[in-house]
Formats: sequence, structure tokens, C-alpha cells
Amino acid sequence: MSEVTELPRDPLGDPDHFHLIYAELHGLARAAMNRERPDHTLQPTALVNEAYLRLTSGRPASWNSRAHFFSSAARAMRQILVDHARAHKAAKRPGSAEKVELTEASASYESNPELLLALDTLLDRLRELDARAAQVVELRYFTGLSFEETAELMAVSPKTAKRDWEFARVWLERQLRPASGEVPQ
Repeated sequence: MSEVTELPRDPLGDPDHFHLIYAELHGLARAAMNRERPDHTLQPTALVNEAYLRLTSGRPASWNSRAHFFSSAARAMRQILVDHARAHKAAKRPGSAEKVELTEASASYESNPELLLALDTLLDRLRELDARAAQVVELRYFTGLSFEETAELMAVSPKTAKRDWEFARVWLERQLRPASGEVPQ
């Protein structure tokens, strides 16, 4: 992770911290985009810039902790990727949905926007069941953080982060495999 260990109340508005935080966000966006196709139309800089706009969105920002800030950033990046997938899906002709495992899904959101949209919906449901597990998925799946980085941000042990990831992965894969064999809409 970064050199920034403590965040000011408004880290994006503090010139002393902005460049460090922007660089870290750009690294997270780059990690998220590394799982995309090489010809994906969304670039890491565009992702981090859009996330920045969503994080600031005209109101004074205040985060309780470093973990709160980066969780907010992960959620913003998730929503941007979901919006991008919705736009991509709308541009395509309707077709049959194919069954995809969550572990295979990380290869490309754009090649299967239906999966990303289903995952977005399922993450909201998972958050109601186990908020910490949903946060682990957001931090790992959408920003590419390691178990150690995720655990550090969430103030839990890497073992706990791995256990939450396993629970979430199994739960999500079961939800993605309904009896009909199609990806949920």
C-alpha cells in the first residue's frame, strides 16, 4: 500500500497528501483494469478520475479512517465498472447468458457485463448477510488488493480476510449458479 498511514479529514483536498493518495488510487485502478481485456475502453486514469469525482461530488469529504476512505474508493470503482458494463450490455444485442464461475469472472468484466451486473446485485445482498465479507470482495475483486493489504485496511488478520473471502466466494458462486443455469439479471 502507500506511504500514507494517516489521512487528513479531507485527503483529496489536502495538497500535501493529494499526490500520494492519487498515486495509490491510480495503482488500485491499474490493478482492477489489469483483469480486463487489453482493448477495454476504460483506462485506469479514467477510472481513478471518475472515482475521484464520485468521492468528492461537490460536498465536503470526511472519512473516519484510512480504511473508510479506501473502502469508499473501492465502492466508487465498483459502481463505475458496473455502469460501464450496463452501457456495454445495452449496446449489445440481447443474447443467451452463459454460466461463469466467480473465479473465472475476474478475467474480464467487459466480456461478460451480465456477470458484473449480477455480481453487483449479489454484493448488495451479501452486504445484508455479512458486511465484512462483502467489503473483502470489493477490496480484492474490484481493486486487486492482496489479503494482507485488505486485512490491514479492515483492521483484521489476513486469516480473517481469507476466511471472509472464501465464505463470500462460495456464497456468490452458489448464487451465480441458479437451477436454470443462467446468470441472474
